[in-house]
Amino acid sequence: MELLENGLSVIVSLTKILLELISVLCIIVGLGATFKLVIRQPYVLRDLPFFKVRLCLGSWLALALEFQLGADILATTIAPSLESLAKLGAIAIIRTLLNYFLGKELETERELQEKNIVR
Repeated sequence: MELLENGLSVIVSLTKILLELISVLCIIVGLGATFKLVIRQPYVLRDLPFFKVRLCLGSWLALALEFQLGADILATTIAPSLESLAKLGAIAIIRTLLNYFLGKELETERELQEKNIVR
């Protein structure tokens, strides 16, 4: 039984690291895509609306938060103490709230874009 627990612990740890790596890659790709969006505009025509930049970066950040939350959930399966579970629970709640409000903000900006209220 101990062998199975150790094996599960290793698998969960590796998967958690993979999810965290994917999260970091999402942020890096998001920064690159946002930078490309800003740089691609000719200097004279730099009337690129701020919301488009936020929408681009915000979408990537929301995706990164989802992967981080997945990593936190996996970490709770091998957490050794109640204190560790409480800390991870608090982190998961904070990340979930951040992701929720970021998603709402992105949704509002998309609606404004579709209604052509914002240039």
